[in-house]
Amino acid sequence: MIDWQQIGHKVLEKLRSPLRSLLHHSALNYHPVHFMTAEEQARYTPQMVLDDLIAGNERFSRGEYTVRDHSAAICSSYSSQYPKAFVLSCIDSRVPVEDIFDQGIGDIFVGRVAGNYATDDMVASMEYACAVAGAKLILVLGHENCGAIKGAIQGVELGLLTGLLDKIKPAICNCEHDGTEHRPDNYDYTHNVAVWNIRHSLQQIRRSSPILSQLEAEGRLMIRGAFYAVSTGVIEFFD
Repeated sequence: MIDWQQIGHKVLEKLRSPLRSLLHHSALNYHPVHFMTAEEQARYTPQMVLDDLIAGNERFSRGEYTVRDHSAAICSSYSSQYPKAFVLSCIDSRVPVEDIFDQGIGDIFVGRVAGNYATDDMVASMEYACAVAGAKLILVLGHENCGAIKGAIQGVELGLLTGLLDKIKPAICNCEHDGTEHRPDNYDYTHNVAVWNIRHSLQQIRRSSPILSQLEAEGRLMIRGAFYAVSTGVIEFFD
């Protein structure tokens, strides 16, 4: 009786070496197993972390993906973690945070909340990530065609979501005289509200956490905003 499973394993084993060689010499980066160590994290400055995420998004938007062995990385990470950044993103399924920054397992903390607003619970998580676990960058990431932004513009009321969307209203007020037609299907208007909402989240982080504000003042932490264009894969970074 032919053992097809055993034959399959032998074929895959023979293909593994040339495939690795191909990846090494192609447009793809090949990092089979890499997990951030305490020493690596300590060498990063906040600006280096930001530069790394910018470079990662440039690779992603060009289609130059880094191939990683996630299973092996998971096995290597069970005892500790030393991420370099915390990214606050929306809950949108079109925003795979690690992918769009071309980062691996253990590289970044990811927090998600509708409308990427810095709630008190989320800021507490940031304090842990930065003051305890050593992350050097907080990035508030908004995105194109955000459903939470459109819902806030429309005044949607739905259970506990109502209170969260209310937190976006200051951003709407900032766009009262932005010269656009104020409709949820107007791209320019929703974009402006989204950017202002990112800025309000940045203010909220600094206002509500003396710990993070102190780390930033000492140069040990950078707090920045960014906007992800789902249609192009490109991220715009700003203060």
